[in-house]
Amino acid sequence: MTKTEKVNDILKILDTYFPNPEVPLQHKDAYTLLISVLLSAQCTDERVNKTTPALFKMADNPFDMMKFSADAIREVIKPCGLSPMKSKGIAGLSKILVEKYKGQVPSTFEELEELPAVGHKTASVVMTQWFGIPAFPVDTHIHRLAHRWGLSNGKSVEQTEKDLKRLIPEKKWNKVHLQIIYFGRQYCPARGHMWSECPICKKYMPKGLRD
Repeated sequence: MTKTEKVNDILKILDTYFPNPEVPLQHKDAYTLLISVLLSAQCTDERVNKTTPALFKMADNPFDMMKFSADAIREVIKPCGLSPMKSKGIAGLSKILVEKYKGQVPSTFEELEELPAVGHKTASVVMTQWFGIPAFPVDTHIHRLAHRWGLSNGKSVEQTEKDLKRLIPEKKWNKVHLQIIYFGRQYCPARGHMWSECPICKKYMPKGLRD
């Protein structure tokens, strides 16, 4: 089997299990998506979705958010972890959005990644899931699965992103990114994973990674 045939089969499996994946983070616009993705760093989407209603009730746009101190924001987002860094990021980027972008979230990687607490992965999610610009956000979970499935060598998140972009058609990046997230949660978790029961690992996990 060629690498292309393998990738096509994995994509077919993902389509079978998760044909229409939705963005897991609750949001209503680019700003609330940006804040939700920022909060999801080292935190589950489920916990973020339980935390953001209180935060967005307090302020759901940069004009209102910039009225609050980082400490006030931190009190609300503590359940998401890393609250000192995240609260400063939310306060800082809200001020910049108002002063530099008239309250609008910019639609380029360069401008997004210049914002406080916004890295490449966060920018990629906003670019692809809100603005529809092709991107393939890779977090530690997708990084782990790509290695397990023999799609990347697992040396770095950056390398995994390059490998997946090369192997998967650009028009499918957004959908496949979401499919892998959902598939990993249900069938290929980090802990308690049994490769022989995973629909993809039992076919494609490299022998060196098997128990």
